[in-house]
Amino acid sequence: MTKADLIEEVSRVVEMTRKDSEVIVEAIFDSIVRSLRTNDKIEIRGFGSFRTRQRQSRVGRNPKTGARVEVPPKRIPYFKPSKELKDLVNNAAAAAASDGAGPVAPPPPSSF
Repeated sequence: MTKADLIEEVSRVVEMTRKDSEVIVEAIFDSIVRSLRTNDKIEIRGFGSFRTRQRQSRVGRNPKTGARVEVPPKRIPYFKPSKELKDLVNNAAAAAASDGAGPVAPPPPSSF
């Protein structure tokens, strides 16, 4: 699913214009990015959590020349799915595998 697909889905489900849905989706993404920049943890119960992890500096190699390159330390975004999300994904995959019918439509999302 792309960002455009997500905007379309929000627009369809809540019966609002695509432009209004785009504003909402952008606001959510902007809030997540702002929180991660300030090292805050974002927890969405029943879905998962976003946080950053610190990567230490290390010595890498330039793939073109083979020269050693110092890679500076940096923070990377990280998503940890909740147990509920893992169960939903695995149960849908198991149901599809057992009946051979292909992908299964996910159940409607619960309210958060």
